[in-house]
Amino acid sequence: MGGIGSIGVPGLIIILVIVLILFGPRKLPEVGSAVGKTLAEFKKSARDIMDDEESPEQKDTKKKELS
Repeated sequence: MGGIGSIGVPGLIIILVIVLILFGPRKLPEVGSAVGKTLAEFKKSARDIMDDEESPEQKDTKKKELS
């Protein structure tokens, strides 16, 4: 199993056509916006979890690098 990374362009086109058929052209911007907001929230949560797992020394090093 290759996962999502191996879908490729033909797979993405098929998915977009199916979404267009299911939701219609009028709802497409709303669906895209909802998906974007969901992905942004997921990335933020994942980043917060990764930051929580870092040791205090790693956090201090990052702060010094950013300064």
